[in-house]
Amino acid sequence: MYEPIRTKSVHTMARTTPDFPHRSREEELDIQLAGHLAALLTVTDELRALAPSDDLDAAAERLAGQVARLRGGRPPVRSSVTAAGHDPHTSALHRRAHALAGRALVVAASRADTAAAILAAERMDAHSAALADRRELSATG
Repeated sequence: MYEPIRTKSVHTMARTTPDFPHRSREEELDIQLAGHLAALLTVTDELRALAPSDDLDAAAERLAGQVARLRGGRPPVRSSVTAAGHDPHTSALHRRAHALAGRALVVAASRADTAAAILAAERMDAHSAALADRRELSATG
């Protein structure tokens, strides 16, 4: 009824090839986490250009430190953003940063990286608070 399989499985062939690139689960999670934190750093730099604050400056430095640690000491590329200065753009950046921090938190938790998880959770809280403040200001204004 069924025809027998005549070729070897792709999965078994990959395991026997010594030149096939392999990464451990931890290495893959490091790469993912560094990517999420680097994206969060970029959004943080954009927010710093629009609304400079000591909190964002400190967060950017901590994020840069975590990305460098995860990338084996290589510092992240930082963007130089000019201030555009309109509120809808700032709100969108806070929403984007909140989402990126959430993704970083999930990966940090699965990797059991406490420092990165704490940083991501703090950034989620900060961006939630910034969005709540904007909603209160727009509701009263």
